[in-house]
Amino acid sequence: MAITITAILKAHPGKEDELRQALDEVIPPSRQEKGCLTYVLHESIDVPGTFVFYEKYEDEMALDHHINSPHYQAYRKAAETLLAVRDVYRLREV
Repeated sequence: MAITITAILKAHPGKEDELRQALDEVIPPSRQEKGCLTYVLHESIDVPGTFVFYEKYEDEMALDHHINSPHYQAYRKAAETLLAVRDVYRLREV
């Protein structure tokens, strides 16, 4: 069963550009992962510095592979001091 992830990420004030850069760096290797069907970053038009990832994986194994990948772990470490909000939703299509 496919798994969709929606992640809402809000930068600390003054950290918007640094967060955008960290997010941009994780996109290319994530899109190349086996089982990654979609990996798209959006930024709020109304609230700059608020980002939304829309991700879709073939199954739980593909998602686990992404979460444990070196590039994702490097992003998480880099983002620790940049994020004011990190809301992640694991979704299934109904």
